[in-house]
Amino acid sequence: MELTFGIVKILYLRLSLVVDFVCVYFLVYRILSWLKQNQTYNVIKGFVLIFLFFLFSYLLKLTTISWVLDKFTTVFIILIIIVFQPELRRFLERLGSSGLFLSSLQAETQNVAVVKHIVRAVENLSKEHIGAIIAIEQATNLDEYISTGILINGEMSSDLLSTLFWKGVPTHDGAVIIRKSRVEAAGCFLPLTKQTFSDRRLGTRHRACLGLSEVSDAIIIVISEENGVISLVERGSITRYLNREALETRLFNLYKEESPKAN
Repeated sequence: MELTFGIVKILYLRLSLVVDFVCVYFLVYRILSWLKQNQTYNVIKGFVLIFLFFLFSYLLKLTTISWVLDKFTTVFIILIIIVFQPELRRFLERLGSSGLFLSSLQAETQNVAVVKHIVRAVENLSKEHIGAIIAIEQATNLDEYISTGILINGEMSSDLLSTLFWKGVPTHDGAVIIRKSRVEAAGCFLPLTKQTFSDRRLGTRHRACLGLSEVSDAIIIVISEENGVISLVERGSITRYLNREALETRLFNLYKEESPKAN
């Protein structure tokens, strides 16, 4: 019995040495091959491989490979960081910002849709010579003026914007206020500027737009009922005769500036 036990023990020790040697050889071979390939996905494979070898060596008590792994792990990690710095940086950036990227993409898509709806509505109203005021809220809260109109809180659409300014509609003569990506209120009263105009073509709507721009950072679009001219008012100044492209560009820039704040 003791002889048999001794033989088994010797065979086990020899087998352990063989397995230990094979594992060390395989580990070194795989590491060299992996470094030679220089592909990003191998970074993950390398870490998994080391972990498995650690686990395997400790479970089977393979002293040689355990010693090699203990001594080589730190060097190996540093080597990975140096050799694969660009790949690791891109991987970590992609991993860390995946959720932010998705939300940013969704916000950008929504902003594009909002601008398209506004521009389409403005273009239609201009062609029909329907007077309109569209105020886009920014940092300055416009609740004071929202309360003077009819609360809409509706999803942005060119049809909704156009309808609110049709003649005969109760909200026709007031301003529409846009908050973020929604039509917040319509038929709102705005403060009139005290400026005097030399241009008689500028009427009450333009005075109201300038008045709001003097007390807030809102961006206001105004359409003349007489000639359909599109103007943009901001910070006490008015830019007239905007075409579709110019208005679209300004609004896209506006919503790009707002996106970081929203996030």
